[in-house]
Amino acid sequence: MELRDIEIFLTLSEELHFGRTAERLHVSAARISQAIKKQERSIGAKLFERTSRRVQLTPVGEQLRGDLRPVFQNLKTSVDRARLTAQGKTDVLKIGLMVTNGHELRHFWDAFRSQHPQWGLRLSHNGYMDPFARLRNGEIDLLLSWLPVEEPDLTVGPVLFMEPRVALVSTDHRLAGCSSVTVEAFADHGVVGPDGPQPDYFEDAFVPFSAPSNRAIERKFRVTTLDQMYTLVADGEVIHLLGNQVTRYYARPDVTYVPVRGLPLLEWGLVRRSDDDSPMVRAFERMARGLGTMSL
Repeated sequence: MELRDIEIFLTLSEELHFGRTAERLHVSAARISQAIKKQERSIGAKLFERTSRRVQLTPVGEQLRGDLRPVFQNLKTSVDRARLTAQGKTDVLKIGLMVTNGHELRHFWDAFRSQHPQWGLRLSHNGYMDPFARLRNGEIDLLLSWLPVEEPDLTVGPVLFMEPRVALVSTDHRLAGCSSVTVEAFADHGVVGPDGPQPDYFEDAFVPFSAPSNRAIERKFRVTTLDQMYTLVADGEVIHLLGNQVTRYYARPDVTYVPVRGLPLLEWGLVRRSDDDSPMVRAFERMARGLGTMSL
């Protein structure tokens, strides 16, 4: 197998979803499918069982994943170290972002690079499905996530910023002309939910399961990407709730943003593995605390 094909196989074995794997690796779903079929032909056995509803590793796939994962990680580490040495750096801090407004947080990234020129800093997108997987497997060192995060093996660090929330409605929706809405509106119309692993408390903190009147907020559809969610909202199937950052980074002619009142500000903070004593992680946390929390 080529190195890229190994990466495709291992990523799909984590995501168990062709679309999410393609999004994470910045390739097409067809490229993922082609790579897996090529590997299966070479090995002579199926690596994944695929149906319209789920993707699952076969016993052969399980064995291959166990054998390849440490080999691939060692190869990737070796290449990264060589690249860092060429740049005059000793190590790189990897941060996963569950936000779209990384540009607005540049002063955090710039301060770290300025204060610690011996280390590199690499930012990457982190999906919402199984949100802590990349942190746990060591693919990233820090995760910028909405809070709370209540996982026994993870520790929450400084809060980088806070923001209000907005309702997403189609431009011809009856709520589009409102100056603001309450959480009761979501019980009236329904929202989308994650089509993948996500702790209930974590989902509830972002989009509550019930309104103050105790009416349930129905998850009418399950999605894996923001594009799927926006399509359903634009078509008038549902409304949804997101942080205010999307009003600046997802301007669309078919969706209107309406402020939501009665909810606390959404907090976005750094999360690390509790057993990680990396000096880079500690240094970034100290620097972030020194700069303080932004209010957007």
